[in-house]
Amino acid sequence: MLPDDILYRCGNFDWVPLLGIWGAVGYAPLLNQTQRMKRLAVGSIAAPEYIEWWGRRINDNISGPSQGDSQLTRKHPQVVPSELKKKIEQMVEEKMNLRLGMDVQKLETEKLRKWKNKADGDLDSLKTDYKRLRYSMKAIGLGKTSVQNEKGELKARVAELEKTLYQYRNRNSVIELRASLDKIEQMKRRNQVRSRDHIMGEAVTQIREVADYLKTLVVQANILSVKYELESDW
Repeated sequence: MLPDDILYRCGNFDWVPLLGIWGAVGYAPLLNQTQRMKRLAVGSIAAPEYIEWWGRRINDNISGPSQGDSQLTRKHPQVVPSELKKKIEQMVEEKMNLRLGMDVQKLETEKLRKWKNKADGDLDSLKTDYKRLRYSMKAIGLGKTSVQNEKGELKARVAELEKTLYQYRNRNSVIELRASLDKIEQMKRRNQVRSRDHIMGEAVTQIREVADYLKTLVVQANILSVKYELESDW
């Protein structure tokens, strides 16, 4: 009996069994169909070479015995790694890669944690500096307000002095003039022997004295005004 599936040709042999999806490296439906057609064409006749080869074939998964230790090989066959073993090795490798990825992730997390702690420390320091700056600005603002108050008081004082000076100037001028006129009238009434020029000279002298005094007051007022302007420029 021939096997169900055979290859078209393998080396010097016309028919070689095909394991297909149960152990072959590759499997093509078209090749399988060709083999079936070949089997139908050949029929039940098998070449003697094929029968001899079939009896001497060696399993692909078991290595052939050597001349020295054939008995040991029979007891402990050398098995080629199967797909399951390859799958297990692949899973082990993936597990190792996963562990490496987790270690890298831990390092990144630790680095981010240190960076966050440093950022929090910098933020706290910045908040402290901001509070100090606000306190300094408040202190500067209070000092500025105090200076402005002093300037306002000085300005009010200068205005008051100017007003007082103006009133004093007018009042003294009127008083002095009235006193001079009263004195002239009194001298006329007493019939004192004085010449008219002498009386007028005294009146002019008194008026000049009053004018000099007023000039002195004006100079003092100007000095106060200049002092106020200098302090305002501060």
